[in-house]
Amino acid sequence: MTLPHPDFSEHRERLLAALPSDEAVLVFGGPLRRRNGDADYRYRPDSDVWWLTGWPDTEVAVFIKPGDAPVTMFVQERDPTAETWTGRRAGPEGAVATFGADNAFTYGELEAELPRLLQGVRALHYDFGRSHEMDKLVQTAIYRAGRAARRNGLPVPETFHSLTKLVHELRLVKSANELDILRKAGEVTANAHMKAMKMGRPGAFEFELESAIENHFRAIGGTGPGYTSIIASGDNANILHYIVNDQQIDDGDLVLVDAGGEIAHYTADITRTWPANGRFTEAQKKVYQVVLDAQHAAIDACRAGRTFMDVHDAAVRVLTEGMVDLGLLQGDIDELIESEAYKRYYMHGTSHWLGLDVHDVGAYAAEGTSRILVPGMVLTVEPGLYIPAHDEDAPEALRGIGVRIEDDIAITDGDPENLTAAVPKSIDEIEALCQGASA
Repeated sequence: MTLPHPDFSEHRERLLAALPSDEAVLVFGGPLRRRNGDADYRYRPDSDVWWLTGWPDTEVAVFIKPGDAPVTMFVQERDPTAETWTGRRAGPEGAVATFGADNAFTYGELEAELPRLLQGVRALHYDFGRSHEMDKLVQTAIYRAGRAARRNGLPVPETFHSLTKLVHELRLVKSANELDILRKAGEVTANAHMKAMKMGRPGAFEFELESAIENHFRAIGGTGPGYTSIIASGDNANILHYIVNDQQIDDGDLVLVDAGGEIAHYTADITRTWPANGRFTEAQKKVYQVVLDAQHAAIDACRAGRTFMDVHDAAVRVLTEGMVDLGLLQGDIDELIESEAYKRYYMHGTSHWLGLDVHDVGAYAAEGTSRILVPGMVLTVEPGLYIPAHDEDAPEALRGIGVRIEDDIAITDGDPENLTAAVPKSIDEIEALCQGASA
């Protein structure tokens, strides 16, 4: 299967076009993390480094400044002994040949070369506070650049910006190429969810569904799950980030699956809830339909010119009206919304940005108000209702029901584009799929 791949050169061009001539960007790859004993976790590239270069390994720094040779990389040196144990390395030569660097050095040369690169830079885009070791290296390099400036008169950084100011703002609005990748991630994830819906019958275990879903992510050549999969049956669905995934599914349970697969490290994020035995109870139907109606209203609000909070507000109003109809709340709808009484059964936001990170970068507010949506933004829409089994104030028939429905929506010049619409979500469609699988 041929999968779409990011155009990293386009990302660098967008950054350089927006970066003043006397400013620079410095990003570091994250460290390799120990899992336990002497075993490490599989390395996942830092999202900013990946977005700019596609570099897949640890021990990397990327320095970008407008000019004749704007991209400098510091990477692992070639080492035949190390490569025997942990895999092949591209080295500085590969950084230039394959990963877009104009100049490249070994990672060990960073301390000596960075002071030179910082000369002529008035403002540095760098995230202080993520690594004490890297912060110390940068501060020392600035001090050494300053000493050189006494002789050559070149400016050195005296203004500092978080990566959120520019790099993350660029990442927030996806290119056509990135949207193609997210569409593919949505397609792959949709197929994995439908596979789980066909096998999630009473008697199965949550981990069996997790295994089938994540196997599908890798089997098609994806980079795996974008986050730890949630496979929550019965009352487990009322634990928002339930990841134990070790319970047997009972007859009468709803099964809530929140899982997303990565393509080239861009992730989808889908949630579906369905009846294990193939048929919703009347109480389950009522709760499910409220959530589905809220999602439709929220998706309709995903339009250029509207705000991020408009999406949440649309979901909250429908959910609150539904809570009153279901007997979960009593009172005036506007007052219940103003007092946030609805948070008893809907305690999370409706949306988050989506891209290289499941909770992707980008500010949710600007100039003191909710962010205006523009074409190219991608966000989730995921309303839910959560009624714990121990809630004695809830109608008895509703206790233990947890429902969330989530899709990935791209903002366009016209109607919202649902990147994950392939997964059924109407009551009739879900029951037909589940019953067909049971037949």
